Amino acid sequence: MRLPASRGASRERAAGCRARAGRRHRIDWHRARHPANGFAQHDRHLIGCMYGYKTELEQEGASMSASGAEMTAKPEGFSGIVTQVKVPLPFSLKWVNSYILRDSRGFTVVDPGLHTEEALAAWDAFLSEKGIRYPDIHTIVLTHQHPDHYGLAGLFQRRAGAPVLISRRSYAYTQRLWGKGRTFGADLTSLFSEHGMPAEQLEQVALHLESFVEKVTPQPDVTFVEAGATVSMGGLDWIAVDAPGHAGGQLVFYAEERGWMLCGDQVLPDITPNISVVPGEEDDPLEQFLNSLDRLGGYEVRLAFPGHREPFAGFRERTRELAAHHARRLDGLAEMLAEGPATGFACCERLFGARIAGNAHNLRFAMSETLAHLVHLERKGRAVREQRGETVYFRASRT
Repeated sequence: MRLPASRGASRERAAGCRARAGRRHRIDWHRARHPANGFAQHDRHLIGCMYGYKTELEQEGASMSASGAEMTAKPEGFSGIVTQVKVPLPFSLKWVNSYILRDSRGFTVVDPGLHTEEALAAWDAFLSEKGIRYPDIHTIVLTHQHPDHYGLAGLFQRRAGAPVLISRRSYAYTQRLWGKGRTFGADLTSLFSEHGMPAEQLEQVALHLESFVEKVTPQPDVTFVEAGATVSMGGLDWIAVDAPGHAGGQLVFYAEERGWMLCGDQVLPDITPNISVVPGEEDDPLEQFLNSLDRLGGYEVRLAFPGHREPFAGFRERTRELAAHHARRLDGLAEMLAEGPATGFACCERLFGARIAGNAHNLRFAMSETLAHLVHLERKGRAVREQRGETVYFRASRT
Protein backbone atom coordinates (compact mmCIF):
# COMPACT_ATOMS: atom_id res chain seq x y z
CA MET A 1 0.00 0.00 0.00
CA ARG A 2 1.33 3.41 -0.95
CA LEU A 3 -0.19 6.65 0.28
CA PRO A 4 0.93 9.58 -1.85
CA ALA A 5 0.30 13.18 -0.90
CA SER A 6 -3.35 13.87 -1.59
CA ARG A 7 -3.40 17.09 -3.59
CA GLY A 8 -1.34 19.86 -5.08
CA ALA A 9 -0.24 22.96 -3.25
CA SER A 10 1.56 26.19 -3.84
CA ARG A 11 5.33 25.99 -4.16
CA GLU A 12 5.78 29.32 -2.47
CA ARG A 13 8.58 29.18 0.02
CA ALA A 14 10.89 31.67 1.66
CA ALA A 15 14.43 31.45 0.23
CA GLY A 16 16.64 29.23 2.33
CA CYS A 17 15.70 27.18 5.34
CA ARG A 18 17.37 28.97 8.20
CA ALA A 19 16.50 29.29 11.84
CA ARG A 20 15.34 32.65 13.24
CA ALA A 21 17.13 35.67 11.88
CA GLY A 22 20.33 36.32 13.72
CA ARG A 23 20.46 32.90 15.33
CA ARG A 24 22.51 29.88 14.38
CA HIS A 25 21.79 26.55 15.94
CA ARG A 26 24.09 23.68 16.50
CA ILE A 27 23.09 20.40 18.13
CA ASP A 28 25.40 19.51 20.94
CA TRP A 29 25.11 15.80 21.48
CA HIS A 30 25.58 14.47 25.01
CA ARG A 31 26.10 11.05 26.39
CA ALA A 32 22.76 9.58 27.40
CA ARG A 33 22.44 9.23 31.17
CA HIS A 34 20.29 6.89 33.18
CA PRO A 35 19.72 8.03 36.77
CA ALA A 36 18.33 5.38 39.07
CA ASN A 37 15.00 7.17 39.01
CA GLY A 38 14.05 7.11 35.35
CA PHE A 39 11.08 9.48 35.72
CA ALA A 40 13.42 12.20 36.95
CA GLN A 41 14.66 12.44 33.39
CA HIS A 42 11.30 13.87 32.35
CA ASP A 43 11.70 16.70 34.85
CA ARG A 44 15.25 17.61 33.93
CA HIS A 45 15.71 21.18 32.78
CA LEU A 46 15.61 21.39 29.01
CA ILE A 47 18.26 23.68 27.62
CA GLY A 48 17.12 26.02 24.87
CA CYS A 49 14.27 28.33 23.99
CA MET A 50 10.62 27.56 24.61
CA TYR A 51 10.18 27.06 20.91
CA GLY A 52 12.27 27.46 17.81
CA TYR A 53 13.00 25.79 14.54
CA LYS A 54 15.90 24.66 12.42
CA THR A 55 16.53 22.86 9.17
CA GLU A 56 18.73 19.81 9.63
CA LEU A 57 21.15 20.89 6.89
CA GLU A 58 22.16 23.84 9.03
CA GLN A 59 23.87 21.53 11.48
CA GLU A 60 27.56 21.58 10.75
CA GLY A 61 27.75 18.02 12.04
CA ALA A 62 26.32 16.05 14.90
CA SER A 63 27.74 13.48 17.25
CA MET A 64 26.69 11.81 20.42
CA SER A 65 28.43 9.52 22.85
CA ALA A 66 26.33 6.41 23.29
CA SER A 67 27.36 3.31 25.22
CA GLY A 68 30.91 4.61 25.20
CA ALA A 69 31.05 4.78 21.38
CA GLU A 70 31.27 8.03 19.47
CA MET A 71 28.55 8.25 16.82
CA THR A 72 28.55 10.79 14.00
CA ALA A 73 25.82 12.03 11.67
CA LYS A 74 26.84 13.89 8.51
CA PRO A 75 24.27 16.45 7.35
CA GLU A 76 24.90 16.36 3.59
CA GLY A 77 21.78 15.81 1.50
CA PHE A 78 19.29 17.00 4.12
CA SER A 79 18.86 20.42 2.50
CA GLY A 80 15.35 21.74 2.39
CA ILE A 81 13.56 18.46 3.19
CA VAL A 82 13.01 18.21 6.95
CA THR A 83 12.58 21.15 9.33
CA GLN A 84 12.16 20.70 13.07
CA VAL A 85 9.54 22.93 14.72
CA LYS A 86 9.57 23.08 18.52
CA VAL A 87 5.95 23.54 19.59
CA PRO A 88 5.54 24.73 23.22
CA LEU A 89 3.89 22.55 25.86
CA PRO A 90 2.40 23.65 29.20
CA PHE A 91 4.19 20.95 31.20
CA SER A 92 7.68 19.82 32.11
CA LEU A 93 8.79 18.58 28.69
CA LYS A 94 8.49 22.23 27.50
CA TRP A 95 8.08 21.42 23.82
CA VAL A 96 7.11 18.70 21.38
CA ASN A 97 8.83 18.31 18.04
CA SER A 98 6.81 18.71 14.91
CA TYR A 99 8.45 18.18 11.55
CA ILE A 100 7.52 19.85 8.30
CA LEU A 101 8.75 18.18 5.11
CA ARG A 102 8.88 20.00 1.77
CA ASP A 103 8.34 18.46 -1.63
CA SER A 104 7.44 19.77 -5.09
CA ARG A 105 3.74 19.93 -4.18
CA GLY A 106 3.98 21.66 -0.83
CA PHE A 107 4.41 20.41 2.71
CA THR A 108 3.66 17.51 5.04
CA VAL A 109 3.33 18.25 8.77
CA VAL A 110 4.11 15.48 11.25
CA ASP A 111 2.62 15.75 14.77
CA PRO A 112 1.53 19.42 14.87
CA GLY A 113 1.33 19.62 18.67
CA LEU A 114 -1.15 20.49 21.42
CA HIS A 115 -3.95 22.97 20.73
CA THR A 116 -3.00 25.96 22.86
CA GLU A 117 -2.64 29.68 22.16
CA GLU A 118 1.11 29.42 22.64
CA ALA A 119 1.40 26.56 20.16
CA LEU A 120 -0.63 28.43 17.55
CA ALA A 121 1.51 31.54 18.05
CA ALA A 122 4.63 29.44 17.48
CA TRP A 123 3.21 27.97 14.29
CA ASP A 124 1.99 31.32 12.99
CA ALA A 125 5.43 32.82 13.55
CA PHE A 126 7.15 29.92 11.79
CA LEU A 127 4.80 29.82 8.81
CA SER A 128 4.91 33.59 8.38
CA GLU A 129 8.69 33.70 8.41
CA LYS A 130 8.98 30.82 5.95
CA GLY A 131 6.33 32.18 3.62
CA ILE A 132 4.15 29.08 4.02
CA ARG A 133 0.35 29.31 3.92
CA TYR A 134 -1.90 26.70 5.52
CA PRO A 135 -3.25 25.65 2.08
CA ASP A 136 0.36 24.79 1.14
CA ILE A 137 0.13 21.88 3.63
CA HIS A 138 -1.11 18.88 1.66
CA THR A 139 -0.80 16.11 4.28
CA ILE A 140 -0.83 15.82 8.09
CA VAL A 141 0.72 12.67 9.60
CA LEU A 142 0.34 11.57 13.22
CA THR A 143 2.78 9.11 14.74
CA HIS A 144 0.39 8.46 17.62
CA GLN A 145 -2.60 9.70 19.57
CA HIS A 146 -1.17 11.45 22.61
CA PRO A 147 -2.52 15.00 22.87
CA ASP A 148 0.84 16.76 22.55
CA HIS A 149 1.12 15.20 19.06
CA TYR A 150 -2.55 14.96 18.04
CA GLY A 151 -4.11 18.10 19.49
CA LEU A 152 -3.73 20.56 16.60
CA ALA A 153 -4.47 18.07 13.83
CA GLY A 154 -8.14 19.02 13.52
CA LEU A 155 -7.48 22.75 13.37
CA PHE A 156 -4.70 22.29 10.82
CA GLN A 157 -7.05 20.18 8.75
CA ARG A 158 -9.69 22.92 8.77
CA ARG A 159 -7.19 25.54 7.71
CA ALA A 160 -5.30 23.45 5.16
CA GLY A 161 -7.99 21.11 3.84
CA ALA A 162 -5.47 18.29 4.17
CA PRO A 163 -6.06 14.63 5.11
CA VAL A 164 -4.89 13.47 8.53
CA LEU A 165 -3.17 10.07 8.56
CA ILE A 166 -3.21 7.97 11.74
CA SER A 167 -3.42 4.27 12.57
CA ARG A 168 -6.86 2.80 13.24
CA ARG A 169 -5.86 1.73 16.73
CA SER A 170 -4.48 5.13 17.66
CA TYR A 171 -7.67 6.81 16.50
CA ALA A 172 -9.87 4.43 18.50
CA TYR A 173 -7.92 5.46 21.59
CA THR A 174 -8.63 9.15 20.91
CA GLN A 175 -12.33 8.46 20.96
CA ARG A 176 -12.10 6.67 24.31
CA LEU A 177 -10.27 9.69 25.66
CA TRP A 178 -12.07 12.61 24.06
CA GLY A 179 -15.05 11.33 22.07
CA LYS A 180 -18.68 11.99 22.98
CA GLY A 181 -19.05 8.68 24.80
CA ARG A 182 -15.62 8.84 26.42
CA THR A 183 -14.98 6.34 29.21
CA PHE A 184 -11.22 6.46 29.61
CA GLY A 185 -11.13 8.75 32.66
CA ALA A 186 -13.46 6.50 34.63
CA ASP A 187 -11.59 3.39 33.50
CA LEU A 188 -8.20 4.77 34.49
CA THR A 189 -9.23 6.12 37.90
CA SER A 190 -10.92 2.78 38.66
CA LEU A 191 -7.66 1.01 37.85
CA PHE A 192 -5.64 3.41 39.98
CA SER A 193 -8.08 3.00 42.88
CA GLU A 194 -7.70 -0.77 42.69
CA HIS A 195 -3.94 -0.30 43.05
CA GLY A 196 -4.13 1.89 46.12
CA MET A 197 -4.34 5.50 44.95
CA PRO A 198 -6.24 7.66 47.49
CA ALA A 199 -9.51 9.40 46.56
CA GLU A 200 -8.00 12.92 46.58
CA GLN A 201 -5.38 12.03 43.99
CA LEU A 202 -7.95 10.11 41.94
CA GLU A 203 -10.06 13.26 41.66
CA GLN A 204 -7.04 15.28 40.56
CA VAL A 205 -6.21 12.75 37.85
CA ALA A 206 -9.82 12.73 36.59
CA LEU A 207 -9.94 16.53 36.33
CA HIS A 208 -6.55 16.59 34.61
CA LEU A 209 -7.66 14.07 31.99
CA GLU A 210 -10.83 16.03 31.23
CA SER A 211 -8.84 19.26 30.84
CA PHE A 212 -7.31 17.93 27.61
CA VAL A 213 -10.59 17.85 25.70
CA GLU A 214 -10.33 21.52 24.69
CA LYS A 215 -6.68 21.00 23.78
CA VAL A 216 -7.57 18.43 21.09
CA THR A 217 -10.62 20.24 19.73
CA PRO A 218 -11.61 20.31 16.91
CA GLN A 219 -10.83 16.70 16.21
CA PRO A 220 -9.92 15.66 12.65
CA ASP A 221 -11.60 13.48 10.10
CA VAL A 222 -8.95 10.83 9.61
CA THR A 223 -7.56 8.51 6.98
CA PHE A 224 -6.21 5.26 8.35
CA VAL A 225 -2.66 4.15 7.66
CA GLU A 226 -1.19 0.94 9.02
CA ALA A 227 2.21 -0.67 9.47
CA GLY A 228 3.70 -1.72 6.16
CA ALA A 229 2.22 1.17 4.19
CA THR A 230 4.45 3.57 2.29
CA VAL A 231 3.78 7.26 2.86
CA SER A 232 5.28 9.93 0.62
CA MET A 233 6.76 12.81 2.63
CA GLY A 234 9.34 15.33 1.48
CA GLY A 235 9.79 13.55 -1.83
CA LEU A 236 10.86 10.36 -0.04
CA ASP A 237 9.12 7.06 0.56
CA TRP A 238 8.69 6.34 4.28
CA ILE A 239 7.69 2.87 5.48
CA ALA A 240 5.26 2.86 8.43
CA VAL A 241 6.57 0.59 11.19
CA ASP A 242 4.51 -0.67 14.14
CA ALA A 243 5.96 0.67 17.42
CA PRO A 244 3.82 -0.36 20.44
CA GLY A 245 4.54 0.05 24.12
CA HIS A 246 4.55 3.81 24.58
CA ALA A 247 1.25 4.14 22.71
CA GLY A 248 -0.88 1.40 21.23
CA GLY A 249 -1.02 1.89 17.48
CA GLN A 250 2.00 4.18 17.32
CA LEU A 251 3.78 4.22 13.97
CA VAL A 252 7.32 5.31 13.23
CA PHE A 253 8.38 6.09 9.68
CA TYR A 254 11.60 4.93 8.04
CA ALA A 255 13.12 6.42 4.87
CA GLU A 256 15.60 3.74 3.83
CA GLU A 257 17.07 5.88 1.05
CA ARG A 258 18.42 8.37 3.59
CA GLY A 259 18.59 6.22 6.70
CA TRP A 260 16.19 8.56 8.48
CA MET A 261 13.63 7.59 11.13
CA LEU A 262 10.70 9.72 12.28
CA CYS A 263 10.53 7.87 15.58
CA GLY A 264 7.70 9.59 17.45
CA ASP A 265 8.07 8.95 21.17
CA GLN A 266 9.33 5.38 20.83
CA VAL A 267 13.05 6.17 20.99
CA LEU A 268 14.08 9.44 22.63
CA PRO A 269 17.54 10.81 23.40
CA ASP A 270 18.42 11.65 27.01
CA ILE A 271 14.93 10.88 28.37
CA THR A 272 12.95 7.65 28.56
CA PRO A 273 9.53 7.29 26.90
CA ASN A 274 6.70 6.69 29.33
CA ILE A 275 5.45 3.09 29.32
CA SER A 276 1.98 2.88 30.83
CA VAL A 277 -0.59 0.29 31.74
CA VAL A 278 -3.73 1.47 29.93
CA PRO A 279 -7.15 -0.06 30.64
CA GLY A 280 -8.33 -2.03 27.63
CA GLU A 281 -4.91 -2.06 25.94
CA GLU A 282 -2.00 -4.52 26.07
CA ASP A 283 -1.75 -6.59 29.24
CA ASP A 284 2.04 -6.15 29.28
CA PRO A 285 2.99 -2.90 27.52
CA LEU A 286 6.59 -3.09 28.72
CA GLU A 287 7.03 -6.43 26.95
CA GLN A 288 5.59 -4.84 23.82
CA PHE A 289 7.98 -1.92 24.15
CA LEU A 290 11.08 -4.05 24.72
CA ASN A 291 10.23 -6.26 21.74
CA SER A 292 9.75 -3.14 19.62
CA LEU A 293 13.13 -1.77 20.67
CA ASP A 294 14.73 -5.04 19.62
CA ARG A 295 13.10 -4.83 16.19
CA LEU A 296 13.85 -1.15 15.67
CA GLY A 297 17.47 -1.72 16.59
CA GLY A 298 17.80 -3.74 13.40
CA TYR A 299 17.21 -0.71 11.17
CA GLU A 300 20.12 1.20 9.69
CA VAL A 301 19.38 4.70 10.98
CA ARG A 302 21.77 7.55 10.29
CA LEU A 303 19.59 10.23 11.88
CA ALA A 304 16.50 9.89 14.07
CA PHE A 305 13.87 12.60 14.41
CA PRO A 306 12.24 12.13 17.85
CA GLY A 307 9.08 13.61 19.34
CA HIS A 308 11.06 15.31 22.11
CA ARG A 309 14.57 16.73 22.41
CA GLU A 310 16.86 17.00 19.40
CA PRO A 311 17.41 14.80 16.33
CA PHE A 312 20.17 12.33 17.12
CA ALA A 313 22.57 9.76 15.78
CA GLY A 314 23.41 6.47 17.51
CA PHE A 315 19.84 5.15 17.16
CA ARG A 316 20.71 1.47 17.59
CA GLU A 317 22.81 2.18 20.67
CA ARG A 318 19.96 4.23 22.13
CA THR A 319 17.51 1.33 21.77
CA ARG A 320 19.91 -0.80 23.79
CA GLU A 321 20.31 1.87 26.45
CA LEU A 322 16.55 2.15 26.86
CA ALA A 323 16.25 -1.61 27.27
CA ALA A 324 19.01 -1.56 29.89
CA HIS A 325 17.26 1.26 31.77
CA HIS A 326 14.11 -0.84 32.12
CA ALA A 327 16.09 -3.87 33.22
CA ARG A 328 17.52 -1.77 36.06
CA ARG A 329 14.09 -0.43 36.95
CA LEU A 330 12.67 -3.95 37.09
CA ASP A 331 15.50 -5.12 39.34
CA GLY A 332 14.92 -2.16 41.66
CA LEU A 333 11.22 -2.88 41.95
CA ALA A 334 11.88 -6.57 42.60
CA GLU A 335 14.20 -5.60 45.46
CA MET A 336 11.50 -3.27 46.81
CA LEU A 337 8.92 -6.06 46.81
CA ALA A 338 11.37 -8.38 48.57
CA GLU A 339 11.02 -6.06 51.58
CA GLY A 340 7.31 -6.87 51.78
CA PRO A 341 4.03 -6.64 49.84
CA ALA A 342 3.08 -3.20 48.52
CA THR A 343 0.41 -1.57 46.41
CA GLY A 344 1.19 -0.02 43.07
CA PHE A 345 0.65 3.43 44.55
CA ALA A 346 3.07 2.76 47.42
CA CYS A 347 5.70 1.64 44.92
CA CYS A 348 5.02 4.72 42.81
CA GLU A 349 5.56 7.05 45.77
CA ARG A 350 8.84 5.35 46.64
CA LEU A 351 10.08 5.51 43.07
CA PHE A 352 9.09 9.06 42.20
CA GLY A 353 8.67 10.83 45.55
CA ALA A 354 8.37 14.61 45.53
CA ARG A 355 8.22 14.83 41.73
CA ILE A 356 4.58 13.68 41.74
CA ALA A 357 3.38 15.67 44.76
CA GLY A 358 0.63 18.07 43.72
CA ASN A 359 1.21 17.42 40.01
CA ALA A 360 -1.61 15.37 38.49
CA HIS A 361 0.14 15.17 35.11
CA ASN A 362 3.30 13.63 36.54
CA LEU A 363 1.31 11.47 38.97
CA ARG A 364 -0.74 9.92 36.18
CA PHE A 365 2.31 8.93 34.14
CA ALA A 366 4.34 7.81 37.15
CA MET A 367 1.52 5.58 38.41
CA SER A 368 0.89 4.05 34.98
CA GLU A 369 4.59 3.41 34.48
CA THR A 370 4.97 1.81 37.91
CA LEU A 371 2.09 -0.53 37.11
CA ALA A 372 3.65 -1.42 33.75
CA HIS A 373 6.79 -2.60 35.51
CA LEU A 374 4.90 -4.47 38.23
CA VAL A 375 2.76 -6.26 35.63
CA HIS A 376 5.90 -7.20 33.71
CA LEU A 377 7.49 -8.62 36.86
CA GLU A 378 4.32 -10.61 37.46
CA ARG A 379 4.32 -11.97 33.89
CA LYS A 380 7.96 -13.01 34.23
CA GLY A 381 7.28 -14.86 37.49
CA ARG A 382 9.22 -12.38 39.62
CA ALA A 383 6.18 -10.95 41.44
CA VAL A 384 2.83 -12.24 42.64
CA ARG A 385 -0.46 -10.33 42.77
CA GLU A 386 -2.58 -10.60 45.92
CA GLN A 387 -6.14 -9.29 46.29
CA ARG A 388 -6.84 -7.85 49.72
CA GLY A 389 -10.43 -6.70 49.77
CA GLU A 390 -10.76 -4.13 46.99
CA THR A 391 -7.02 -3.44 46.78
CA VAL A 392 -4.28 -5.23 44.86
CA TYR A 393 -0.87 -5.83 46.44
CA PHE A 394 2.26 -7.19 44.84
CA ARG A 395 4.88 -9.28 46.60
CA ALA A 396 8.12 -10.88 45.50
CA SER A 397 7.85 -14.38 44.08
CA ARG A 398 9.12 -17.08 46.39
CA THR A 399 10.50 -19.17 43.53
